[in-house]
Amino acid sequence: MRPFSAPQLNPATASGWRRTWFDIIYRHDTRPSRNFDLILVVAIIASILVVMIDSVQHLHVAWSDWLYVIEWGFTALFTIEYLLRLAVVKRPLRYAVSIWGIIDLLSILPAYLSLFIPGAQSLLVVRALRMLRVFRILKLTRYIEESGVLLQSLWRSRRKILLFLFTVITITIIAGTLMYIIEGPAHGFSNIPASMYWAVVTMATVGFGDIVPQTVLGRFVTSVLILIGYSIIAVPTGIYTAELASTMREADMAARRDARGCPQCGLEGHEPDARHCRRCGSALPDTFNK
Repeated sequence: MRPFSAPQLNPATASGWRRTWFDIIYRHDTRPSRNFDLILVVAIIASILVVMIDSVQHLHVAWSDWLYVIEWGFTALFTIEYLLRLAVVKRPLRYAVSIWGIIDLLSILPAYLSLFIPGAQSLLVVRALRMLRVFRILKLTRYIEESGVLLQSLWRSRRKILLFLFTVITITIIAGTLMYIIEGPAHGFSNIPASMYWAVVTMATVGFGDIVPQTVLGRFVTSVLILIGYSIIAVPTGIYTAELASTMREADMAARRDARGCPQCGLEGHEPDARHCRRCGSALPDTFNK
């Protein structure tokens, strides 16, 4: 699972303007393509700043006309870019349904929705997601693609994390109910949900101080809850770290199996402890090829 990997796209034509723009847009190893990406990143940053400035009331009143024109200028620019990305590839739908295509569409859709739905233009901050393209410019695409390892580890540990969350919710309900009984509305614990809110804040060791126990028994329960909070904070981290280590180990073993090929027939995918090729029987290299 590689959520931010680019889809495998082919140019619509072998020559002409569509091939030229395909190389500019989808390749990242030439000067024109790098310049295109840099201009795109600058435009994304500027458009996000415009949305933020427009949300400040006195700036909106003073510069509303200019901000409106500038924002629609960015929208037109990103719309042209999105249509170009679809026009220069052989299978436009493959890009349209990819994560990058969806992000590109979401970055321009709120502007058009704002014509019919008031306030929808504020959703243009979704353009911040497009800043992930900066990693391509910096030649760090592999780090984005390896985010799949992190997500896979999170998915594999979901049951343990859900069990942990269920335990935390149970403790929260019990502690909130106890504090509602012990302290009561007179000390700010007006109901069980409010007491549960206090329990969450206490276990997280945040301590806003808006609800404070006054009785000795209430303070004792608070102390116990704080100690429990300190104890359980590291639990999900440990669960996730263990799964991450396991996933990375499996990925490394898979990469090693794929890398060690038979010197005679070229077959890959042997087991790590295999000494001979399972197809032709030739001896395999003692070490894995990197």
